[in-house]
Amino acid sequence: MAEIKILLVIPEQEISQGIRDFLAKEKRVKILGEAKTAFEALALLENIPYDLFFVSVDLPGGVDGFELAQILNQRKQRPKIVFVAREEHFAFKAFEVGAIDYLLWPFLQERLIRSIERVIQLNFSSEHVVKMDKQEDNDDTVHLDLKDEEEALILAALKEAWKFKDRKVKDIEKLPINQDGKLILVPYHKIVFVEAYEDYSYVHTTSERYLTSYRLKHLEKKLSPYNFFRIHRKYLVNLELVTEIASLPGSNFMLRTTGKKKIELPISRRRIGELKEILGL
Repeated sequence: MAEIKILLVIPEQEISQGIRDFLAKEKRVKILGEAKTAFEALALLENIPYDLFFVSVDLPGGVDGFELAQILNQRKQRPKIVFVAREEHFAFKAFEVGAIDYLLWPFLQERLIRSIERVIQLNFSSEHVVKMDKQEDNDDTVHLDLKDEEEALILAALKEAWKFKDRKVKDIEKLPINQDGKLILVPYHKIVFVEAYEDYSYVHTTSERYLTSYRLKHLEKKLSPYNFFRIHRKYLVNLELVTEIASLPGSNFMLRTTGKKKIELPISRRRIGELKEILGL
């Protein structure tokens, strides 16, 4: 079995060094780097296929350990996560976002090794399933001798199936978002605005805010047919929920949205003319 590739996403030097010391003689694992923030971790993951992240609950940079886990949950191939914390009251939330373990610092070397053993067991189970799938793929193929009329029927059916495949499936008008280990569907009409955040985005409704792995450019393309407008390089807004456009000093503009908590968003001077045209102003 290949070595388990580990990334330490732990800003506290005491804890990261403790893990290094405990695993120094463990031949089944290899620590391939450290990250202080979620964004550093994601950048490293683009180049190294890590098997395991040790993650602190509290991370600098605006995205905490739980939000990092939510982002990782949206990837097809993602590393397993072990949270490391000084308090036990975050444990339930850690398992909600898909962690395989939760370690309270300071912990014993034996406790850390048990976590490693769990990762090894999970990796072995996954590899076993893949091997079984490959064996099933190699089963003998059954060949059928078809008469001319039967062959014609099958070809006609395949032609119809191909046409059906090319038909555009109607959008369900809901945005899938991974949240706390669950996939939720947010109706487009409940989204007030979307805010760019580094290479990710926050989706704001009237009552919630969700961190997603969507880029703002992707959501602009997806939501534009549903009356969403890019008012600023950082903001995409639902025009159905706009209640007011206010002029501010210095040739600046502000847009206000509906909801219990009215939200004010800046409009770039470059987009104000286009926005007025869309609204018929």
